[in-house]
Amino acid sequence: MKRKRVSKTQDASGVHVWLVLMKTFQALMPHAAESIGRTKLGDSDFRVLEALLHKGPLPVNTVGAKVWLTPGSISVAVDRLVKKGLVSRKDHPRDRRVRQVELTAKGRALITHGFRQHAAAMEMAVSVLSENERLTLLRLLKKLGKHAAPTRR
Repeated sequence: MKRKRVSKTQDASGVHVWLVLMKTFQALMPHAAESIGRTKLGDSDFRVLEALLHKGPLPVNTVGAKVWLTPGSISVAVDRLVKKGLVSRKDHPRDRRVRQVELTAKGRALITHGFRQHAAAMEMAVSVLSENERLTLLRLLKKLGKHAAPTRR
């Protein structure tokens, strides 16, 4: 297989890939923060509600892992969302040892509207890329992420 030549001005080193990813992430963050901020929710609360919107009721520890929160942080976040009337804790229907978190009607209404606005903001932020470019980017980022992820033993 023939490799495409990289000009001397292009840097394809690992550190340059990391730097470009970081700069891109930093450039996208204000767009995400602004759209999330319009919901009057913090980032972690938004992530919890979004996970419940798309995955349905989940055990507390499962929600935490999905939204990258520690066990202590997810407990605090769920407590906060319960107090706001956005989620409720319920017994798992088949396992009494498990407590599930689910959206209330108020929480569902808030995150449905908020996520719609967030999706539109993110769409605008990536609108410079064609569908094929997005699919290629996603495929490559997933490949890189899987390779770079620490192996679980």
